Amino acid sequence: MIIEKIVNAFSKFGINDVIDIIFLFIIFYYILLLIKGTKSYQMAVGLALIGVFAIIASLLKLTAFSFIIDNFLTYLIIAIIVLFQDELRKVLAEIGSRMKTKYNLDQNSEVMDEIVNTIVALSLSKIGALIAIERENKIINYVNKPVPINTDVNKDILLTIFTPGSPLHDGAVVISGDKITMAKCFFQLPPLLELSPSGTRHLAAIGITQQTDCIAVIVSEETGKISMSVNGELIRGLDREGLRSRLKTYEL
Repeated sequence: MIIEKIVNAFSKFGINDVIDIIFLFIIFYYILLLIKGTKSYQMAVGLALIGVFAIIASLLKLTAFSFIIDNFLTYLIIAIIVLFQDELRKVLAEIGSRMKTKYNLDQNSEVMDEIVNTIVALSLSKIGALIAIERENKIINYVNKPVPINTDVNKDILLTIFTPGSPLHDGAVVISGDKITMAKCFFQLPPLLELSPSGTRHLAAIGITQQTDCIAVIVSEETGKISMSVNGELIRGLDREGLRSRLKTYEL
């Protein structure tokens, strides 16, 4: 039985086994960081509990329970691929991104100035906005039917896009490098909506930064306050200098 083989393996421990476990721990820890706060995190915890029960059942020689668990483990790989396909795609995308050279927004002060000035102007006017700044992962893979744009990052253009009543003001704008590449983008919201009091723009920002490595900047339509989302975490209450400092910190 599969469980018995696992238990027997622990009786013959060597240095190679220790190294093997360390590598596996690092991989699993990294994956858990990626899925933290998502519905997949709950499923991962559930699978871990099943694994613990399986080991206990084998040690106690619970034949019927062990038989059921063994048959479940046979299809575990397929279940992991189905349940965690988004997270696996993100892991592979991030591994691939390590081979590339990052575009550093801090090296292009004009682009940063345009973005910061746009956000501050929108904040003062209490015009809601969401700007996703692409890094390595391509956001186009996570958006349905965006409006393609290929123009330089410019404050006046961005203000025009987000002006209420304009054809493109709903949804988010995507900036890649020194170009505005897409508008009217709608991102998948995070699954744990009931745990967050945030508005739709903030939730969309959390959702896209959970799926990609982009940086999302949000202006609240109700309060005009500026927020930023990074790796699924929301940073609230930014001013001009706070926003600029954060953008430099994350080496966009």
